[in-house]
Amino acid sequence: MNGNLLIKGGRLIDPANGIDDQLDLLVQDGKVGRIGKDLPAAESTETMDASGRVVCPGLIDVHVHLRVPGQEHKETIATGTLAAVRGGFTAVCCMPNTSPPLHSRAEIEHVLRRNQEEGHCRVYPVAAASRDLKHETLVEMADVKEAGAVAVCDDAYPIQNPGFLRRMMYYATMVDLPVVLHCEDKGLSDGGVMNEGYVATLLGLKGIPRTSQEIAVSRSLRLAQETNCRIHIQHVSTRGEVELIQEAKSRGTRVTTEVCPHHFSMTDEACITYDSNTKMNPPLRTQDDVDAVIEGLKDGTIDCIATDHAPHALEEKEVEFDAAPFGIVGLETALGLSVCKLVDPGHLTLPEVIAKLTAEPAKCMGIPGGSLGLGDPADITIFNPNSRWTVDAGKLSSLSKNMPFHGWELPAHIHAVLVEGSRV
Repeated sequence: MNGNLLIKGGRLIDPANGIDDQLDLLVQDGKVGRIGKDLPAAESTETMDASGRVVCPGLIDVHVHLRVPGQEHKETIATGTLAAVRGGFTAVCCMPNTSPPLHSRAEIEHVLRRNQEEGHCRVYPVAAASRDLKHETLVEMADVKEAGAVAVCDDAYPIQNPGFLRRMMYYATMVDLPVVLHCEDKGLSDGGVMNEGYVATLLGLKGIPRTSQEIAVSRSLRLAQETNCRIHIQHVSTRGEVELIQEAKSRGTRVTTEVCPHHFSMTDEACITYDSNTKMNPPLRTQDDVDAVIEGLKDGTIDCIATDHAPHALEEKEVEFDAAPFGIVGLETALGLSVCKLVDPGHLTLPEVIAKLTAEPAKCMGIPGGSLGLGDPADITIFNPNSRWTVDAGKLSSLSKNMPFHGWELPAHIHAVLVEGSRV
């Protein structure tokens, strides 16, 4: 930060500190300096008019695939973090299923170094839990934590062996790292490409049953309770998962959870066109499941919103539905979808949604951010909640354009993003 910045007249929403009021915010030397009404601007202070806009902590996404190292034809640190800030995110946690995986100090340090050189926001690496993501040998968790990893996860390679998962949880507990879990029983889901049900039958596509997730979630919750391990369950998308997690939380299990915007914005009926951009894992489910995850957000069963931003090159997605890889990009549409599908219909208030995108994800991963307390780093997102914009996949900052929201009109246009007081 080369100077001070006074952000005037905005609606300051900071759920971590219980603030929702029209207030000015003074950024001094990259930190939150003062907050109050009608703050005076010194001669050396730049002023930004935020009238009609929301000023909130920088958004945090705990589930992003930056594809570095080894898959730079899909995404790079530069393009992925640019997509993040254009979506209002000032920090992301990047997943380890790269080539090679983030399974040692060398890969973790490589990502952090690349982000220093070309990144636009903060990046927190999540290390692989096993060498080469093979679920045979545990990584040196203490070593990757010292290198900068904030959690361990085998992500798109769900762990099938409960004995290995149990050992992993015990080790992670010893070094105080959360275990992030993609819960899926491959014996039930293998070969499936979309939600098992009427639409899959209509399309002649093999379905993925809800039980493939729910059985794996139940097992993970039981093992977490036994080992006293902190776990974070990714992309919750079924009613059964919500019910299992709710019951586990009532028992005191150390579990946090996330839901992705696509899982509360669409159902499996979106797959009727055979558009491979509607193919993701877990798949789009039914309206009943959508209703359940929204209820889970409302009652706190689901802690945060995360994108599972999963870029794929055009030639990889422009194939038959069965042959296409799972995943969509989501950093630049997450806030708009959250406001459109949660706030506008009255399911959650705007401060509640902002909490799910700021303070809560920071708590889930135990990382800094999500707050605008005095002295906190000035990671700030400013957006107009009422301004509408049309999604144009061709204009996304992400290197890949695989997403099903092209042409959608969304609210919450991003006006400015600051990372440690500097506009990015």
